[in-house]
Parts: sequence; C-alpha cells; structure tokens
Amino acid sequence: MFYSTRSKLIASFLGVVFLVGAVSLVVGGQLLYKAVLGEATNRVRLDLNAAREIYLNRIKSITCPLSVASMEPALRSALKARDVSEITPRLETVEKRAELDFVGAVTQEGDTICRIGKGDIHCETAEVANPIAELIFERMVPVSGTVILSREFLYAQSPELADRARIKMLPTPRAAPNQEHEETSGMALVAAFPIFDDGKLLGVIYGGVLLNKSTAIVDTVRDTVFQNEIYKGRSIGTATIFFNDLRISTNVVTTEGKRAVGTYVSKEVKDHVLGRGERWTDRAFVVSDWYITAYEPIEDIFGNRVGMLYVGVLEEKYVDMRRNALTVLVLIIAAGMVLAIGLGYLLENKIMSPVHRLIEASQQVSEGNLTPEIGPISKDEIGVLQNTFKDMVVSLEERDKRRRAESENRLLQSEKQASVGRLAAGVAHEINNPLTGVLTFTRILQRSQSIGDKDREHLQKIAESTVRVRDIVKGLLDFSRQTELDQEPTDVNRLVRTVISAMENQALIKGVTLEFNPREDLPMITLDRNQFQSVIINLLINALDATEQGGTIRASTGISVSASDTGQKAVEISITDTGCGIPP
Repeated sequence: MFYSTRSKLIASFLGVVFLVGAVSLVVGGQLLYKAVLGEATNRVRLDLNAAREIYLNRIKSITCPLSVASMEPALRSALKARDVSEITPRLETVEKRAELDFVGAVTQEGDTICRIGKGDIHCETAEVANPIAELIFERMVPVSGTVILSREFLYAQSPELADRARIKMLPTPRAAPNQEHEETSGMALVAAFPIFDDGKLLGVIYGGVLLNKSTAIVDTVRDTVFQNEIYKGRSIGTATIFFNDLRISTNVVTTEGKRAVGTYVSKEVKDHVLGRGERWTDRAFVVSDWYITAYEPIEDIFGNRVGMLYVGVLEEKYVDMRRNALTVLVLIIAAGMVLAIGLGYLLENKIMSPVHRLIEASQQVSEGNLTPEIGPISKDEIGVLQNTFKDMVVSLEERDKRRRAESENRLLQSEKQASVGRLAAGVAHEINNPLTGVLTFTRILQRSQSIGDKDREHLQKIAESTVRVRDIVKGLLDFSRQTELDQEPTDVNRLVRTVISAMENQALIKGVTLEFNPREDLPMITLDRNQFQSVIINLLINALDATEQGGTIRASTGISVSASDTGQKAVEISITDTGCGIPP
C-alpha cells in the first residue's frame, strides 16, 4: 500500500503531538488532581482546627460566668440557707449572660433545688439523676466539656429542651445499618463548679447549652472559616456536630434544601473516627454529595468517644477546576494537532517539490532525455541530491557515448575477424594442397633404402611438423566453420614433451635453454589435443621472444587447487622464463 510523504510527515507530527499530549494529559491530570486534592485537604485540616477552637471557645463562654457566680458570697450564703428566692435571680443572670439553655443548683446531698431551662423555673427538688453534679461530687473540682444528657434530665430542665433533643433518624446512603428510628438523648456543652464554705462542699452550680438542632456553632464555623462562600447556589463549606454517627447540628443540606439533621455519617468514616479514635482527612460521601472532609472524635467529660466534629468543602468545585484545566490542556493538544497538520503540508511542499521534479526528470531520463530540467538547486540536502542527480545524468551520457564507441569498435573488430576468418579459410585451402604433397614425398623418402638412419630421423620430424601444420590449417578451417571441440583423454606430460621436442631446434638457434620438469603421477585429462598443443606452443614462442641468448625457459607440470572450483584439485602447467617479463 502506497503512503505519500505528506501523509507520513503529518502522521509523524500527529504521533509526536498525540504522544506528548497524552503523556502530559495523564501526568498533568494526576499532578493537578493531587495538587488540588492536597490543597483542599490541607485547607479542611486547618478548618477543622478552627472549628475545634470555636467549639472549645463556646465551652469557655459557659465556664466563665459560672465560675464567677460560684465565687459570689451571696450565692454561697443562699445555697447554705437553701434560700431559693436568692438563688433563682442569680441563676437567671448567669443564664442570660452566658446564653445558656439550662442552669441549676444542686445541694451537697445531690438534690437539685433550682433549675432554669428556656425560661422555665423549677424550684422543687428533682429526683432525676444529674451526671454533671455527680462528677463534681466524685472529683471535687470544676468540670467542663461535652456530656450526654438523658431525656428525663432535659425534661426536668424544660419540656422544650426535651422536645428539641428528639431527632427522627433518616435513612442515609453509605451509612452503617441502624435499627433505631428516633434519638431522644441530648448532647450538650456544660460546665459545673463546686461551691465551698470554709473547705466544706455546699453544693454545685451547673449550666450548659443543648447541641441537638442547634445552629450556633456550625453556622459560626461556616461564616468564620468559609466566609459563607457560595458555589453553584450551595455553600462551599459545611460543618457538623455528631452524636455518635448521627447529625444533630449541621448546615449540610439534603436534596430538598433542608438541614440534614437526623442523617448518618458513612460507615467508613464511623469505623475510622469512632471505632479507632483517629482523625479522618480525605474525600467522603456526605448525605448526597462528595466533600473533601476532616473529622475528629469528641470525648465527653468522662473520657468516652461520644461524637464527632466535622468540616468539609464541596469537592465539585475542585473537580470543576481540574476539569477546566484538563479541558484547556485538551484544547492545546488539539490546536497542536491542527498546527501539526498545517506544518506537515508546508514541509511536504517545501521538501517534496524538488523531489517531485527529480522524479519527473528521472522519468525523462528513462525515456532517453539526458538533459532534463530539475529546477533551482536547493541549499540543503535536497540540493546535494539534485547535484548528485545531475552528475549521474552526465555520467550516464558519458557512459552511453563510451558504450556506443565500444560497440562500434567491437562491430568493426567482428567484421575484421570475419574477414580474417574468410581469408584464413581461403589460405588454408591453398596451403593444404602443398602440405599434402610435402607429406606424401616425405613418406616416400622414408621408405627409401638409400638413406641413413640419421636422415630418416630428420624426415620423421619433417613429417610430424607437416602433420602439425596440416592440423593447424585444419584448425583454421574449423575456426572459420565454428566446429565443436575434438576432446579425448590425454597424457599432459606426453603432450608437453612433444611440443618441447618440436621447439628444441628453434630454442637452440636462439641460444636459449629449454627445460621440462614433469610430475609423473598426473591423471589423464580430457581435452582437445591439437588446440591445447597450440596454446602451449604460443606460450613457448612468447617466452622465446622475451628471452635473450643464454636465458632459460622452464616448463613444469603438477597438482594444484582449481581456481574456478574451490576445494577441487586440478592439473597445473607452468611456463616461466628469464626474459624481460610483461610491463605492469
């Protein structure tokens, strides 16, 4: 399948942009999420500290008026005399000054002789257990903090307080299973001081505020810490006071827009904070939405974990911040991809235009045009390619001219060889007849009885030479007719020795020594005896031509390794001389 360079460039740019963008998106998203979540977590951790201070300050605001009242001599005298008419106005003053929900006085016998709650004044002795006074009698020191009060105690203080403490429990997602349907006990902030006279305990003065359905502390936290910041119509920060895992005071709202009093905390948070007594600082599901939250346990004046203090910020704000940042990052990546496509087109046009011209020029060269137009030369690697292409075209033109000249020379040489062949054939026919006569008369002289052995020997050499000349002439005829080789098994040593014997007289005339060193165990070789004999004669004649008088020509045979077939043995014929040699 064919892919254009433009497509490859664009795909490469897009791949790089997408890879870098994807890595940036994943890594940046994670870093951004951790940074945002870390910032929100640090914020709610500090907000929880502030909420705890507000919670403790409310206890202090209860403690101070009661402490002052417990040291008044008039209250001490009235309690010693059990003068309710003197005790009541002083308790009313403390109630108004400290904005208490209830206040009362208990004698050293444990009888509550006066109690005031939400304007109700009761001066009869109450028989309801008072855990606050009992702790004073046990420790003989002032106490303050959180306490769980029974419905009976609250009702004895004021029926309105008992009614306010009653909370209907609502089903809540992710909460721990609970079979109860209503909570009647109350969670309160209290303070109590013993009243002494000359080291003798006369009684106890106590007071407190009920937290059930109270909005004072949680709204103060929201307004002070979160400055009532609104996000998408909802308060971004919330605060809650829990009685165990039940919301009794909160500004978290339900989907209907009401305060979520009566809902539960999630099981996961309950087990962590109330079960193990540890702080929770993480995201958590709160009623109907996710918040970045901080919880810590609340202990009562007896040291028991009885509730939790909570602050949280709406996670949606930080999720939207992260989503917006990621959206901007995605838009940047998309813009980078569009830019990559445009850049790919521009680079393709810049890079590939000269390449396209080179392609067209190559087609023209293939069609025989050796002067194609390739356009202006670039000043980069493409320019190097263009110059190389021009050099290649010039080389092709020169090679074409050279090959044409060589072809003409070969054609001329072929014609010459054909002419020589025809001439040789004609000469061979003319020579062949006299040679036949020479050979015939030589044979006749050899049969003559009047010649000696020495002359007969000379005649034999004349006959052999004449036969060789006749074979050469026959070879010329065969060459002109392009006949096949006449191959037969041949003894190479005998062949070489015959040639040397024929050449001895010629070597003797020139004064050159002709030697032969045969290897006796040579195998028989299949070859054309006459043609191979001509080869050796040519080599010996060349050696005689190159060797001066007194020189030596040596012929030898042996076994060597074949040059054409690696690893195969072959017969080697070597002819050396002491002549001038061949110039380099």
